[in-house]
Amino acid sequence: MASLLLRYATPLITGLFLVSLISGVALFFHWGPGAFHGIHEWLSMVLILPFVLHLWKNWRPMTAYFKRAPMAIALGLSLLASLAFFIPLGSGSGQKGVPPQVAILQLISAAKPAQIASLVGRTEEEVITVLKEKGFATAAADRSMGDIAQSSSKSDRDLMAQVASLRR
Repeated sequence: MASLLLRYATPLITGLFLVSLISGVALFFHWGPGAFHGIHEWLSMVLILPFVLHLWKNWRPMTAYFKRAPMAIALGLSLLASLAFFIPLGSGSGQKGVPPQVAILQLISAAKPAQIASLVGRTEEEVITVLKEKGFATAAADRSMGDIAQSSSKSDRDLMAQVASLRR
């Protein structure tokens, strides 16, 4: 069984990497995010096993890479590139450590339909009507967008998608 797994480690890495590549590009460009999100997450987790088997099978040649500068440089650059996503850029919302996109989500969630209306170039009544048509049954002028979503059993993602679709 071990030889079978080792024989397929590299081909599985190749296939799963291609799936991860295609789904990652699709997610980046927001093409079919519903399907591609699950594909990308789950099959990237499945990729771990063939990767470990590939390292095991090719351990001696891999150690040669670690003796040279290009591997250390590539790993260092990869680490720096990933760490950049954890650094808050300063949201101005008074919340230290909150990434800007999260701060914007919080602002929209706290806003009332009238405030959203001014952002999207619609009237408050239009915003409430569209929200109700899209399943946000509790939409009302005196409620925050987050409260409307929560009491309508909708997610923050549903709310953001609907707010984005309101733009003229």
